[in-house]
Amino acid sequence: MTEQTDVRAALAAQPMHWAQIAVVAMCIALNALDGFDVLAISFAAPGIAAEWKIDKAMLGVVLSMELFGMAAGSVLIGNVADRIGRRPTILACLCVMAVGMLAASQATGVAMLSGVRLLTGLGIGGMLSATSAMVAEFSNDRRRGLNVVLNIAGYSTGAILGGLVASELLAGSGDWRSVFLFGGAMTVVALPLAWFLLPESIDSLIARRPANALAGVNRTLARLGRAPIADLPAPPPVQAKPSILALFSGDYRTPTILLTLAYFAQITLFYYIQKWVPKIVVDMGFDAAQAGHVLVAANVGNLLGALAIGLASQRVPIRPLVGGAMLVGFAAIGVFGLGMRDLTAMSLAVACAGFFVNAGVVGMYPLLAQTYPAALRASGTGFVIGIGRGGSAAGPLVAGALFASGSGLLTVSLVMGIGGLIAAAMIVLLPRAAK
Repeated sequence: MTEQTDVRAALAAQPMHWAQIAVVAMCIALNALDGFDVLAISFAAPGIAAEWKIDKAMLGVVLSMELFGMAAGSVLIGNVADRIGRRPTILACLCVMAVGMLAASQATGVAMLSGVRLLTGLGIGGMLSATSAMVAEFSNDRRRGLNVVLNIAGYSTGAILGGLVASELLAGSGDWRSVFLFGGAMTVVALPLAWFLLPESIDSLIARRPANALAGVNRTLARLGRAPIADLPAPPPVQAKPSILALFSGDYRTPTILLTLAYFAQITLFYYIQKWVPKIVVDMGFDAAQAGHVLVAANVGNLLGALAIGLASQRVPIRPLVGGAMLVGFAAIGVFGLGMRDLTAMSLAVACAGFFVNAGVVGMYPLLAQTYPAALRASGTGFVIGIGRGGSAAGPLVAGALFASGSGLLTVSLVMGIGGLIAAAMIVLLPRAAK
């Protein structure tokens, strides 16, 4: 092959340039913003419930609204990222997130807050799809799986750091609106950084082949310290077109179905923890700031679980790691459901549950990157996590309904934990489908 046709292979085989590392780091930072933006409503939930006098069932609806938006954003905007590019999609999503967070700080009732959280979720869902593809395409072969996991781990990092800040804000002012103001300000700050640090993906340009594709590829190559190419590589004989239907054609159909079911089931359990822990802790007699610290402990577990599965995936096949984590997560959420009355014991229990449950979630992203080619990568990732995020919306709603019906913490936890068992079964079936 000539230099022109081997540019992607060369980048994949060689050590990563500092500019590639900067792209990965920026995407991780953007997902950290996602983590805080999603959980802002969880930190604010006790104050919202107290100020507006809403019950648990209605609070469950409010907690789920941005998750519905994330589901729609992942599917729709993920496909947009395959059609117009990663960079413009990411910048547009940042703008939507900033508007949504700042508007939430001015909400005057349940309807307004629900609407702006739905808007924020659209941006977050699209961001996750686009950055997942961007990280995979700017990583070399050796680091791709680890970098994709680290990118998703950025979510937990943002939840931890933002949670510490949110707890201090709540302890100082007691005003839940300050949490959204902080998140909105940080999102505005991220916009110029993303503008300067994120070039367009070479894989995306070659797959889409817009009118200025060659010039775009060469601009990105210059950023990576490489010589320009004279011509684009020849397109493959059969080029997958970015569409939802393409995900259900040929070899992609069965993996798409199994991965979507697995993600849906596992994320239901994940968001039960993320959305209900603060309210559960407050109902046990602790204050909102203490509840925030317990949620931070859960996200420390999330982060450690993500890092552990990312590092382990360098030596062990990812599928058994993911399936095993999902099974242990079911047992761990059962321990949390025992309802320890000691704040330290509760924090340890929820951190352990977060470790295994989130390891199961983030371990799916390298599987997605392996499953879909560049032309379908954001669409495939977006579809699986978008439809799967129906589980993220269903988790708080189902848990809220169970609590409202009088079910205890252990019963609710075990019912929600069934999602981990279902997800593990889908992962077991996946290798057979891939043969």
